[in-house]
Amino acid sequence: MHKNSVTTLVPKLITAEETFPVRHAVLRKGRPIETCAFEGDDLATTFHLGGFVDDKLVAIASFFKAEHKEYQFKNAYQLRGMAVLESHHHFGYGKQLLEFGEKLLLDKQVETIWMNARIVAIGFYTKLNYKTIGTVFDIPMVGEHYVMFKNI
Repeated sequence: MHKNSVTTLVPKLITAEETFPVRHAVLRKGRPIETCAFEGDDLATTFHLGGFVDDKLVAIASFFKAEHKEYQFKNAYQLRGMAVLESHHHFGYGKQLLEFGEKLLLDKQVETIWMNARIVAIGFYTKLNYKTIGTVFDIPMVGEHYVMFKNI
């Protein structure tokens, strides 16, 4: 496989706990594994996706039915914990997994997806037609973020 070539990712529904190895390696590196558990992970309305290449979990995304405290998004879900193992960047896996999640949300008649996007991820989400709203803000021990959203 060469960088920038797109290989098919196999997306599957997984449990919150199954996201932890990738959440930890990418989003909570150097912190206790317990920090990988998110409030709402186990709610009936929450779902988690895993992206597999050769039966190896390489990408994750979690979707939570959630309103934003400041912005009035209509019939919204929040994307959290989107991550691709560093060794698997630039193969299109994040895009494939997010587009799969968008299709599942469309089936649920969801109208908007929003997230608190890390500054380093803004370009990725912008290419997928997400828009920033508001000003940059800091999440302690995580870093600077923008709220981003997309009407689907």
